[in-house]
Formats: sequence, structure tokens, C-alpha cells
Amino acid sequence: MAVLDDARTHQDDLVQLRRALHREPELGLQLPRTQERVLAALDGLPLDIGTGESLTSVTAVLHGTAAGARKSVLLRGDMDALPVAERSGSDFAAAGETMHACGHDLHTSMLVGAARVLSEKRDHLAGDVVFMFQPGEEGFDGAAHMVKEGVLDAAGRRADAALAIHVTSGMLPAGLFATRPGPVMSAADVLRVTVRGAGGHGSSPHRAKDPIPAACEMVTALQTFVTRRFDIFDPVVITIGAFHAGTQHNIIPDSAYFEATVRSFSHAAHAQILSESEQVCRGIAAAHGLEVDAECAELYPVTINTAAEVAAVEAMIADVHGDGRYVELPNPVAGSEDFSRVLDQVPGAMVFLGATLPERDPATAPFNHSPEAAFNDAVLSDGVALYAEFALRTLSH
Repeated sequence: MAVLDDARTHQDDLVQLRRALHREPELGLQLPRTQERVLAALDGLPLDIGTGESLTSVTAVLHGTAAGARKSVLLRGDMDALPVAERSGSDFAAAGETMHACGHDLHTSMLVGAARVLSEKRDHLAGDVVFMFQPGEEGFDGAAHMVKEGVLDAAGRRADAALAIHVTSGMLPAGLFATRPGPVMSAADVLRVTVRGAGGHGSSPHRAKDPIPAACEMVTALQTFVTRRFDIFDPVVITIGAFHAGTQHNIIPDSAYFEATVRSFSHAAHAQILSESEQVCRGIAAAHGLEVDAECAELYPVTINTAAEVAAVEAMIADVHGDGRYVELPNPVAGSEDFSRVLDQVPGAMVFLGATLPERDPATAPFNHSPEAAFNDAVLSDGVALYAEFALRTLSH
């Protein structure tokens, strides 16, 4: 409980920081105002601080002073917002077309709080803590940029363990932690297909090469393909989110275009879907005598938790927060995360923390990415305590 008490002493300051960040959200890899606020919030702490070259990241390293075998632990907080016009109704809502609809303002504030708590306990740390303040999680692969720039080795050696916390505006009651060993979030890829034919009059399709029926056949075939080429216990999801072709009912167009989101839950299925989804489209195009450009591009790989770190987190939550504050997810979450870039190289865990408002039902509350999503900042100290406890225990062994 001591670490939770320490976290609570920073709660009011962290609420102010979180709400300031919420009022001024920024998108993508370049978050200059957010970076400035983080640097100001860390000012005066005994940290070695560096900023990114290709993005406005902040990497802060706390060197523990306790005797013992030197280890390193990495704690991640993402900082970017989404292109969503806010309708949360909060008195600190953002104006304009940008919103912290995924709770990254809470993540950033919790990581600042963890830096403060752990700075006060550096004589208990037999090793170093890397605080990874990351832009560009929302589709820009900011974690990959930071890994390339050396965040995993920022303490002078590879991190031994890593933790990220992600809040939810629904699904979980406020203060309830949840995760699972193994796959916890899906891989995300995008399939883009352009079918090229030859335009003509709609009354005489034999004089043209109509791309639309072939493109429609591809859409249907992709849905069947995932049920016949993949294990039902290692599922793949393909959803066509855009389909564009033609200008008028009696004109056969030259081309048709569609794109799909592709989700998978293992490295094997991920690799298979990247190549074989393209093959399905090429085969159908060939059968119709048409040309096709088909590319399935990787966005984020599967986020896979290591069992040892999940077990450790579960024990920490019980010790710090008490019984009934942790549940194991029965299935992975179909959303995706670039923290997978870290977990591909370092043992660790992505953990969810419920931040549903008290007046809302977690089962029906607007979820992350909704313009009506709202997060309960009362859970900030809960997240801070888990970050701090994870570092303390990892660096005491």
C-alpha cells in the first residue's frame, strides 16, 4: 500500500496535467506542445532526459542507487490524440477537430506520476527505469521510431522488462485492471486492391472489361477464404471498409478500388494473411482477364504478453490494490497497439485499466475513439502505483 499512498500524493497535480493535455490535443509524430508540458512536468527530477530526432518523443532515465545486479525496466505512455471532434460534454473538452478520445492524456500523466514516485525511491532501485513518452501510436507507428532511435537501450543496456497501461472509457468498471498472457491485442494490416479493366457502355459489357464484378467476387472470396484457410481457434478478421467504383449507372468504369482492415492474433496467421490475401485477389483477377494491384501492408504486429510478467502484474495488483481489482481477459482485444514493437524484443505486458465515469454503465458507455468517450481521472493514481510497483519489484530481484 505504501506505493499507492505515494501515488495519491500526486493525484491533484496529475489531474491538472491530464486536463491541460486534454484541452490541447495533438496528432501524429509531432506533438510540440505536449512534449513541452511533459518536459516541464519532469523538471527538477533526477532524470537523464533526451528527445527524439524524427518525432517529439521524450525518453527519461532514472538511475537507481541501490546495490545489486543492475537491471533495466521500461515504462511506456503514449501521448497523441485522434482526429475526432469531441462531444464528451466535459468542462475541459477540446475545441476543434482533435480529441484525446483514447485516453493517452491519462497515460502521459500516469507516466509523469510514476517518474515522480520512483525518483523519490531511487535508493530502492537496483537498476534503471526508462520512461518512454511516445507520440504517434494512433497509426503512425511511433514505437517503431523510438525503438529505431534506441529507447530499448536508453539505460545503457537492453531493458529486462516492459509495461504499458491503457485506460478504457467503457468495458471495465473504473479501477479494474485486466490483461491476459499470450496474445492480448491483434495485429492490424490494411489490404488495398485496385482492379483494372476497360471501361465501356453498361448495355454492352462484352465490349468492355468490367472490374466491378471481379472486385465484388474478391470481397466475397476473402470472407470465405478466412474460414477455410485459417484455424478457427486462431482467427482472422477481414472487413471491407471502403469500396469505390464508377460514376453513373450505365457506364462501366476502368477500375474499381477497395480496402480492408485485416486482424490476426498470432505471428503465424499474421504472416500467412499478409501474403495469401493478395494471392486471392490476383487469382480472381486472372480468371476475369483483368489486371490487379493488391497489397496487404503491415501496420502493427500482434501484441503478445509474456506469462511471467502477467503473473507478476496480477500479484502486484492484489498486493497494492487489494482483492477483486484484477480480471483475466478471456480473449484478446481486436484493437491493435504499437507497444507490440517493444514486446517483440522485451518481456512485458500491456494492461488495461477501467476508467469508466461513475454515472456510466461500462457495458454501454461510449468506448475509446468515440467522440463521446470520457475518462475518469480518479484512476490516475491507480496507474501510477502499478507502474511504480512494477519497476520496484523488477529491480529488486
